[in-house]
Amino acid sequence: MLGSAVQADDQTVDIGFVTTLTVGPAVIGRDMQDAVDLAVEHLGGAMAGKKINVIYEDDGFKPEIGKQKTEKLVNSDNVDFVAGYIWSNVLLASYKSVVGNGPFLISSNAGPSQIAGKLCHEDFFSTSWQNDQTPMAMGEVLNQRGVKSLYIMAPNYAAGKNMVEGVERTYKGEIVGKDMTKWPGQLDFSAELAKARASGAEAVFVFYPGKAGVQFFKQYEQAGLKSEIPLYSVFTVDSISLPLLKDLAVGSLNTQTWSPDLDNATNKKFVADYKAKTGRYPSFYAAQSYDTILLINSAVEAVNGDLSDKAGMRAAMKKADFESTRGRYSYGNNHFPIQNFYLREAYKNEAGEYTVKTVQTVFENHQDSYASECGM
Repeated sequence: MLGSAVQADDQTVDIGFVTTLTVGPAVIGRDMQDAVDLAVEHLGGAMAGKKINVIYEDDGFKPEIGKQKTEKLVNSDNVDFVAGYIWSNVLLASYKSVVGNGPFLISSNAGPSQIAGKLCHEDFFSTSWQNDQTPMAMGEVLNQRGVKSLYIMAPNYAAGKNMVEGVERTYKGEIVGKDMTKWPGQLDFSAELAKARASGAEAVFVFYPGKAGVQFFKQYEQAGLKSEIPLYSVFTVDSISLPLLKDLAVGSLNTQTWSPDLDNATNKKFVADYKAKTGRYPSFYAAQSYDTILLINSAVEAVNGDLSDKAGMRAAMKKADFESTRGRYSYGNNHFPIQNFYLREAYKNEAGEYTVKTVQTVFENHQDSYASECGM
């Protein structure tokens, strides 16, 4: 039974999905859950003739709760796969409770550098990216656009640090200032914005997911900076924030591995059916969660439903032999995708909807910077 805590058995494919379903970031968790439900529906509710049983767990936006819920899925529910995870700190707290303990672990979003590198494991796969990669693509965009000086702002937690490291890895100009703000409590950025203006930077780069990003964009305009200093972001402008940001975000540029206008059959069906079912554009969180179910299906189908054949399922997932919402991609030795990264622009379409469109391909078949640290 979808979404219920039915005890695992041999007649079902049991997937534990950990995300945030309460408190502020629950809007992200809802997008992920809706996408998982749609993928299950598209598969007819079964993989290799076995019913799909998804058990959703709420991490409450806290690493310790996420770990507890993960341990429940592994030890009590005996799931075959544990997936989900928006937040890098939640994934890191939960990681060792899964890998090596039976189930496969699939991150549908978080991509901390540790797991891409020295903590890599044969039973872990990602259907997203390593955290550094998306800002690395943005650093290259800044180079291409001739931006000579940059001010950086991001929250002070695992993903925020990776985002800063990523843009610093590729950006060739001068970084004239950097603020690592408190997370998740800080929503007032007036002091940092004053410093950004005083720095004389030609552009500002930010990473602020969820409501922090909405507040940042509002304060950026209120401070009069929107017309003075171009703003570039990652993981801040998406289908979740755009209905709140509206014209504030129109014209802003961000980088991503996925966009709703990517021209492949899987993506077209996913976007159309998701919109029809929910009334919303899907986010990249949703696309990656949808792909998570397709990846699991490729593994289960490859072994004809024999979930005891972990080696067979692992070999199948390493091939990434399924049609992703972003097109076909491959896996590196650390089981993170090798894939394209795109520059996207926020705009208002003819139907009056706020969404994003692809501007250019920044990186082709890009591999993360930590794969060489992985011993696999």
